[in-house]
Amino acid sequence: MVDRRQVRNFRVRAQQLDRDQGTLADTAVLDIGVQNTGPDGARWALAARGVDVTATRDEDVVLLWTVRGAPHLYRRADVGHVVAAVEPFSEADAGKRIYDAAKPLKAAGIANLAALDEVAVRMRAIVTTPTVKGDVSGRLATLLPEPYLRFCRVCDATHLYEMPFRLAAARAGLELELDTSPPILRRITGFRKAATPGDRFDLIRSYLRLLGPATPKQVADYLDAPVKDVKARWPDDVVDVAVDGEARSLLAADEEALESADAVGTRLLGPFDLFLQAKDRMTLVPDTARAKELWPVLGRPGAVLVDGDVVGTWRPRKSGRTFTVAVQPWQRLSAATRTTVTAQAERLAAHRSVSLTGVDFAS
Repeated sequence: MVDRRQVRNFRVRAQQLDRDQGTLADTAVLDIGVQNTGPDGARWALAARGVDVTATRDEDVVLLWTVRGAPHLYRRADVGHVVAAVEPFSEADAGKRIYDAAKPLKAAGIANLAALDEVAVRMRAIVTTPTVKGDVSGRLATLLPEPYLRFCRVCDATHLYEMPFRLAAARAGLELELDTSPPILRRITGFRKAATPGDRFDLIRSYLRLLGPATPKQVADYLDAPVKDVKARWPDDVVDVAVDGEARSLLAADEEALESADAVGTRLLGPFDLFLQAKDRMTLVPDTARAKELWPVLGRPGAVLVDGDVVGTWRPRKSGRTFTVAVQPWQRLSAATRTTVTAQAERLAAHRSVSLTGVDFAS
């Protein structure tokens, strides 16, 4: 049996949150994708793992709508395997991932996977040059029949359902241009989907390797996939692990690392950092009130990670030329810990190309 602290330490090591230097090539989280949501998204997550993101070039990385329809950053060289990895496992899985779009398709006798293929073909035909998302959506609305479309009251217009739009983009060999808002889609140069993802990019194996030990339900929740599909593809080379009495699985190759894991170092994790995306939140933050503070419905803060433990939250505060980091500790922080938190805040400010005015530690 292992306890929650061992699990957290294992994940810190597996996700390389304890290293000071690294490269895109050896950064493990890029195998599963680094979510790029908010100003402290993918690049800050890479910086927290020792990657010099100032040297990262457009030809090195690719941004795709993938898991849960969210934008994720990957190595460009891996894009064919990534697109193979993020495809729905089955017709039922496709229906679950596209949410409310599945109902009108079913009523019209259109299969979910066939619908994604149809949208992908149409999207690729439209995006011959870099094209703003709204223009792509507008064109699709004139080309696809009613079961694919919905009326948007906010826009007072008819659009394609959002999740089929997002999930079909990678299927069509389309990427998102970095740092564009609204998003601009363009064709991936030389795109060819791999026949299989291979073990390295298999999403179930990647979850177990980076966020294990885990149950099939936890992996399914991360993917928005049916538990049945995840169980059907559960790896054979796993060992059973009891985490505080709960039965979970871990890749056998990682068993020794779990038992011996130790974590040191301080990081300011962005709100959607992979470490915080695990679906066993009680393992990370056992206190229910603290968990609600870290994962509110809207407006997530970042997490202060110290030696494998989440010890508080943080939020950036920018006003004019001033930039501060507001820290809400969950326990008394030693002077040494405050110093390391301040050092990370200075790294964040440099990452944002601003000067740090100060760190506000709430009492």
